[in-house]
Amino acid sequence: MEYTEQVMDHFMNPRNMGEMENADGVGTVGNAKCGDIMRIYIKVEDNVITDVKFKTFGCGAAIATSSKATELVKGKTIDEALTITNKMVMDALGGLPPVKVHCSVLAEEALHAAIQDYKDRLEKGEKPASEEDEEVRYV
Repeated sequence: MEYTEQVMDHFMNPRNMGEMENADGVGTVGNAKCGDIMRIYIKVEDNVITDVKFKTFGCGAAIATSSKATELVKGKTIDEALTITNKMVMDALGGLPPVKVHCSVLAEEALHAAIQDYKDRLEKGEKPASEEDEEVRYV
């Protein structure tokens, strides 16, 4: 299985990895078949994602796609962030082997889940997310 230089770089040197205290939105998705679990945290100010972090349990491609997705979304408005697709993540990494495309789908879904969590909390006037609030949504 051949990985691009960009995939290897994001796997070996992941960007924005870690947890975020008092995130404005948290999205967690998992794939029961392959065992990958991704959690993306976002901080939003004036409708712009000012900070983003991720925690991923999974293969190198899962870590690389999480890392790249966080780079793509930082500094974007909520609406701009919602337009980010798994194909955009894959293209930004120079492609993925067909058997690893599902990793980019998880990255897109985790990002969109974090944005939805932010919107839901905003609508309800709730406090920022905490680790205890979050459940894994298996896809």
